[in-house]
Amino acid sequence: MINKDMALVFCKGFLMGIADLIPGVSGGTIAFITGIYDKLLSTIAAINKDLIKDALTLNFKSVSQRIDLRFLIPLAVGILGAMFSLARLMHYLINHHPVPTWGLFLGLISSSIIVIARDLKDRKNSMNLLMVLLGGILGFFITQLVPVTTPTDHWFIFLCGLIGITAMILPGISGSFILLILGKYEYVTGALKNPFADGAFVIIGVFAIGCLTGLLSFSKVLNYFMNNFRERTMAFLVGILFGTLSKVWPWREVTQSVVIRGKTKILAERAFFPTTLGVEDFIAIGLILFGFFFVLFLERGASKP
Repeated sequence: MINKDMALVFCKGFLMGIADLIPGVSGGTIAFITGIYDKLLSTIAAINKDLIKDALTLNFKSVSQRIDLRFLIPLAVGILGAMFSLARLMHYLINHHPVPTWGLFLGLISSSIIVIARDLKDRKNSMNLLMVLLGGILGFFITQLVPVTTPTDHWFIFLCGLIGITAMILPGISGSFILLILGKYEYVTGALKNPFADGAFVIIGVFAIGCLTGLLSFSKVLNYFMNNFRERTMAFLVGILFGTLSKVWPWREVTQSVVIRGKTKILAERAFFPTTLGVEDFIAIGLILFGFFFVLFLERGASKP
């Protein structure tokens, strides 16, 4: 029986799925601002070989005793539902209306920095400030990487899933952007858009196995740091969010590009603010404000008992 709590978890998962589709936006950030990040990490970290064995033998009673299925199942359904149903729409918005779309993402991420920074008890601690600085440098460095042409072999798709999911569960680092850097964002999302196309199911399956492998291994590491070094970890994540803000700035122009196998690859961009504002620019500014206050609204709702 689906209750109100499960429906709410589904909605949060749906928002995470939308975020994970967007290069520059992290599903982990959405999990944090909606108040389920710690539970998500601890739930995933609790998955081990015994639990997987019980699941494969359909011993669901034992599985439900080990992890909270009433949390995990609606969350997973929400994430996957968003990815399969909205992949085509996200492609359309980014390609045909980039300025307003990136404006919304800028507002979401900017406000997320405030939400995550609130979790720091000692914001003036020198070690916390150092971790913010290091995170900022890493985040900025990642956004400056240039997409490359990579193989479509199964081993590489598996590797992309493993690396991508690792980034997806970190607030601030976008798994979709990592896929973009690895040259497989369009390849993987293309399979999600048309799952019944020739070869698409295999691509999704191999990528999913890579995601599962990365999720089960990295979640334990991250859960350890969150439990034992929470202040330092959160400060580092705040820095990453700061560093990646340049990636979601709406107004950019391409300064260097190259055509590889018939596709244009952007090598460098310049951020600017238009001197004359058009309709799309005003819409973008409105969406920046909407995204900013929407995150604060979500965080306020999640913090209520």
